Amino acid sequence: MKIGFDNDKYLKMQSEHIRERIHKFDNKLYLEFGGKLFDDFHASRVLPGFQPDSKLKMLLQLKDQAEIVVVISAEDIENNKIRGDYGITYDLDVLRLIDAFTEIGLYVGSVCITKYNSQAGADQFIEKLSSLGIRSYKHYKIPGYPSDIKRIVSEEGYGKNEYIETERPLVVITAPGPGSGKMATCLSQLYHEHKRGIKAGYAKFETFPIWNLPLKHQVNMAYEAATADLNDINMIDPFHLEAYGETTVNYNRDVEIFPVLNAMFEQILGESPYKSPTDMGVNMAGNCIIDDDVCREASEQEIIRRYYQCQCDLKRGEDCKSALYKLELIMKQATLTTEDRAVTTAALEREQVTGHPAMAIELPDGSIITGKTSDLLGASAAAIMNALKALGGIDHELHLVSPEAISPIQTLKTDYLGSRNPRLHTDEILVALSISAATNKEAEKALKQIGRLKGCEAHSSVMLSRVDEDMFKKLGIHLTCEPKYEENNKKYHKR
Repeated sequence: MKIGFDNDKYLKMQSEHIRERIHKFDNKLYLEFGGKLFDDFHASRVLPGFQPDSKLKMLLQLKDQAEIVVVISAEDIENNKIRGDYGITYDLDVLRLIDAFTEIGLYVGSVCITKYNSQAGADQFIEKLSSLGIRSYKHYKIPGYPSDIKRIVSEEGYGKNEYIETERPLVVITAPGPGSGKMATCLSQLYHEHKRGIKAGYAKFETFPIWNLPLKHQVNMAYEAATADLNDINMIDPFHLEAYGETTVNYNRDVEIFPVLNAMFEQILGESPYKSPTDMGVNMAGNCIIDDDVCREASEQEIIRRYYQCQCDLKRGEDCKSALYKLELIMKQATLTTEDRAVTTAALEREQVTGHPAMAIELPDGSIITGKTSDLLGASAAAIMNALKALGGIDHELHLVSPEAISPIQTLKTDYLGSRNPRLHTDEILVALSISAATNKEAEKALKQIGRLKGCEAHSSVMLSRVDEDMFKKLGIHLTCEPKYEENNKKYHKR
């Protein structure tokens, strides 16, 4: 795969920049950490070369100076809010995050419960944290937030919040998801630190939009596509332009809230350390792009993928019409069509020739392999097997799993497990391949190619089952599907 981003340079530059920011204050910096700390696959897709765990590796370079505070909203606990990518509630994800941080050597100091109002679920969670030996603090919902600055920055506002006791110069504020209250937690801590005579600072770490790329750069447009459901809009930072005469990019929520933040800084610290939302950020990703064309091309593919994903979500009955409308606008602004995705054209052409659902996979060398629906295999399973053969230099006509071995699996599915579809899914054919590999050298060779599928592009001419979608995600294949079911009369996909 082509590389467009220098990950080693990023780790070094980013950690050094954060150290510099710590020293600008009283050796105490509250760093609001936006986006995903673990598995930032969006960044790795649009900045080829960026590793999904880069943010963690960067923090590990600062681990002796850093401690982590995990923030969760009491309202999210009470409403059993679910994290979509993991399918677990936010309170369980807090525990998962603590385990994950601790396991790699990062110190988690405490958990902060925001918007607390004696909710029963929040109280139960606090008791659970206590039983596990984890410190927790309560921050309350402030009437008039964020506009009533006089009240917020007073003993009736931030002053009522419990002061989070921290030990290290860098305090990373993170959360299971958006809307948890990370920024409010940082500002509350600044208020309490200032009362104690400590001139602590605040900074924000968001990878996107990248402030020193053009507004309509494909990487920044891909971020808008990724947040279409949140209605985030990239825009020129007017405060930065006025203060420095320099054009930088930020997004609407930070620009809109900046006058309020600035007033809070002045109220807490006497004067604001920042002249613009861009000033608050510490992101160095834009300085580590080494091949702009590669990143632009990767981001275009991400935009198309987001467009297809939204179309499929709409087909499944999700309410995402407004997000689809925005994605259509982004596609037009980027002058993209679905035909700009090579695997889309290949899959649709194969479907037209065979009269059955088909899939296309683009291999690392740019060649495209297709698979069609048969009596034994679904199109996705066939495409995976054909791709493994191509990667391993194996004769396309060779059966890696004999039809006689597939037949009993089909009988198990239909006669005993109640499936109406006898064809093997992707996970089933891979299990069968692994069994064949014990006695078949060519099957063993094919099995060893699986790791090379990571990062490949794929398109299906029909929507896949959740089982197949999940398997493509595990394999690291970037999948898109036409927003239609294999059977036109189906309303919900139950294969």
